[in-house]
Amino acid sequence: MEESQFKTLRELAKDGTLTQRQLSKRMGVSLGKINYLVNQLLKKGYVKARRFKNSNNKSAYMYYLTPKG
Repeated sequence: MEESQFKTLRELAKDGTLTQRQLSKRMGVSLGKINYLVNQLLKKGYVKARRFKNSNNKSAYMYYLTPKG
């Protein structure tokens, strides 16, 4: 696992409700890089994403760490 993926996992473990934009600001990397990292973590099974059903922002997701992550 790359260091950037590990740092992303640590941030998501602290707060799984962060948006990718908020995560990019916290980590000091571009939004595109965060999108890439989160998608890689989803593919590897370290993270699962669920939509907020009652949110006004229908594109909002909550990220859950899996036991593997």
